[in-house]
Amino acid sequence: MNRNYKLYDFTLGLFIATLIISNIASTKALILGPFTFDGGTILFPIVYIFGDVLTEVYGFKGARRIIWLGFFALILMSVTLWIVGKLPPSPDWPFQQAYESVLMNTPRIVLASMIAFWFGSFFNSYILSKMKNLTKGKYLWTRTIGSTIVGELVDTLLFCTIAFYGVWSNDLLFKVIISNYIFKILYETIATPITYKVISLFKKTENEDVYDKEYKVFSLE
Repeated sequence: MNRNYKLYDFTLGLFIATLIISNIASTKALILGPFTFDGGTILFPIVYIFGDVLTEVYGFKGARRIIWLGFFALILMSVTLWIVGKLPPSPDWPFQQAYESVLMNTPRIVLASMIAFWFGSFFNSYILSKMKNLTKGKYLWTRTIGSTIVGELVDTLLFCTIAFYGVWSNDLLFKVIISNYIFKILYETIATPITYKVISLFKKTENEDVYDKEYKVFSLE
């Protein structure tokens, strides 16, 4: 990232905040209409919308940097919550058991999220970037939805299985996987007009529209 972009750092902050909040919210299973899913699903699809915007505007390299920073932020959150949980509580603080019941499960959820997020985000970014080259920048909706279909499938299967297998019943786990996936795809599809406008705003503001030629995953540049 050699240029001084106006919106990149702002997007980075929102991206990491969304990622961390959604992971904490994932400790609760909830019902919304016909869907049964973990609480983080309400916010987490925005991470993939950010991923679409970043890849479309700044290219795979720009998206890769934020994905790695998000990955390290999840590690920091998990380690901090675990250390705080293990330290002895104040004698007049009666919520240690509640903290352990909710937030001490978070390291497993974060491990699941880190693995799922890493694979899902890179799949999403790679496919969107490749489709952009193939379509020569046309048909944006096919890229945002197509990349999400693959990325969210990888993310949902990995996250739900690693985070909740053996914790929730198999029946609940299956419902959550199906509900999560359908909800996320609908979320992205409905948000497509907004994604269009945000991408257009970013491209005009940054005067940037990258077409990738390389796809290094492990570089932190």
